Amino acid sequence: MLSKVFTGAVMGINGLVMEVEVDIAKGLPAFFTVGLPEAAVRESRERVKSAIVNCGYEFPDDRITVNLAPAGIKKEGTGFDLPIAVGILSASGVVQEGASEPYLLLGELALDGRIKPVSGCLPVAVAAKDAGFSGVLVPYENRREAAVVEGLNVYPVSRLFEAVDFLRGQRNIEAQSHETFYDPKAGLDIEADFFEVAGQAHVKRALEIAAAGAHNVIMSGPPGSGKTMLARRFAGIVPPMTFDESLETTKIFSVAGMLEKDQALVTRRPFRAPHHTVSDAGLVGGGNMPRPGEVSLAHNGVLFLDELPEFKKSVLEVLRQPLEQRKVTISRASVSLSYPADFTLIAAMNPCPCGYYSDPVHACRCSSARIERYRNRLSGPLLDRIDIHIEVPAVKYAELAGEKPAESSADIRRRVVSARRIQEKRFERTRINTNAAMKNRHIKKYCALDGESGDILGKAAERLGLSARACHRILKIARTIADMDGAPEIRPPHILEAVGYRSMDRPL
Repeated sequence: MLSKVFTGAVMGINGLVMEVEVDIAKGLPAFFTVGLPEAAVRESRERVKSAIVNCGYEFPDDRITVNLAPAGIKKEGTGFDLPIAVGILSASGVVQEGASEPYLLLGELALDGRIKPVSGCLPVAVAAKDAGFSGVLVPYENRREAAVVEGLNVYPVSRLFEAVDFLRGQRNIEAQSHETFYDPKAGLDIEADFFEVAGQAHVKRALEIAAAGAHNVIMSGPPGSGKTMLARRFAGIVPPMTFDESLETTKIFSVAGMLEKDQALVTRRPFRAPHHTVSDAGLVGGGNMPRPGEVSLAHNGVLFLDELPEFKKSVLEVLRQPLEQRKVTISRASVSLSYPADFTLIAAMNPCPCGYYSDPVHACRCSSARIERYRNRLSGPLLDRIDIHIEVPAVKYAELAGEKPAESSADIRRRVVSARRIQEKRFERTRINTNAAMKNRHIKKYCALDGESGDILGKAAERLGLSARACHRILKIARTIADMDGAPEIRPPHILEAVGYRSMDRPL
């Protein structure tokens, strides 16, 4: 007898509806799974058989063939367990033929019939709604995640017999009520605040500009100057996530299996800080079936790379595509996937191997050649893609012991939000939202300079040997500074300040 059950899989961060066809025929007992199943899918036959038997149902003693369609796409993960089990029971006559067709089923089976949570439930739920299914049967732990999708009935199940009884009409399962679980104030709860950072007013100003225009930043300074402390407080001055940003970020975390238990949406901007030993695949994603890397997990948030020159050169160079295109494309022989990677890069480094080059108190022990080799670990094309270069000197004791209160993150964020609103209005008919995302045509339109400002930029480019890309970065920064001042046009003070944020373009 033949049966058909619908399930879902994930490609990139998007869900795909798939069919599980089960045929039970007379013959020697056998269990075949076809349709390009990966190891976890092939192993499902043992989990499915044990779960069916331990729930009190009879497992067919015949030849069972399971086809996962479309057959040309590789299948991986454990979410096929529940639909395969229901397909077998449907082909055996336990579940009425066609009873499962209005629903999409997803879940991993334990040997005793418990249904465990799976990764990628949210994208699959979105695909189910788009395909017109009346509801989805998902693991109980995934119920809140799937309920984010409006207009879709979500039926949480904890055991195989609950799903079977529901499909047979013998059990009533109340659909999980739709809730967005989105709280725009959730991102306003700040654990690390800028008022805790003494001194470093010029660095705070640079980070405020970076937050206002979504610019990438690299900080250079001696050990203990507060680079990491400042970076970890950056997310507190960025505007809260919108619902669309939250939904897209949640999809990535869902696919990566990184949502916390019962978590529905990621409402705080991600802050990812991988160690400098991270691999290429760990940073940008990869694997036989590509998975999102750190740059995608930082989407709509912050990627902090501490001790930047200590990262392998090959790892740093793969950053160039996501920094420029705001996405990562991973190609394999069987599949090519794209993951969003629209993040703000905050990088930190010492000025030299010992860390005390140009420090007025500590003597630097590094030779010029050694410093140059250290700096050369960062290629020119990579530095060109980082908008703001800022030096972070050691804080003097008088500033640490001072009683003058520093400005809070909430105060800084209010100014950042005001500048972002100006940009949203400016780019409302385009596909971009911030000054950092401007293309050449936008720069020509919105960053026009008067004669004096143009002369300043021209002299800086000649003296510092700036590339065309670096000049465009300066114009973007100047546009953001003008927005923060409420100025419709870029004026000479804005250009002068923007040029000052290209310290690493200067010779040693």
